[in-house]
Amino acid sequence: MRSWRFWLNSLIFASQHNPPRAIELLMLVLAIAMLLLSTFAPDNPPYIVLGLSFVVGASSSILIREELAPSHQKRITQFTALLLLLIGVYGFADLIITL
Repeated sequence: MRSWRFWLNSLIFASQHNPPRAIELLMLVLAIAMLLLSTFAPDNPPYIVLGLSFVVGASSSILIREELAPSHQKRITQFTALLLLLIGVYGFADLIITL
């Protein structure tokens, strides 16, 4: 129980310290969950659309946040966010073509 309380307090502290990063993390976790659900139900495209929307939204937010307030890992963060954005846009394009 003590370890759960530690993680909860760490999560609360991180969300109070840097709210945009906490929201981006939440969006990416939800994107992973939606894309995993779409793997088990491939005939149901809303999971894929929602997961890709979370990926595009989180990566756009990360890119904008890094431009406004750069961190000490600016290059790697921008590269990762750009890669996620390209994967999300490619996923949408592939989804439009197949539907």
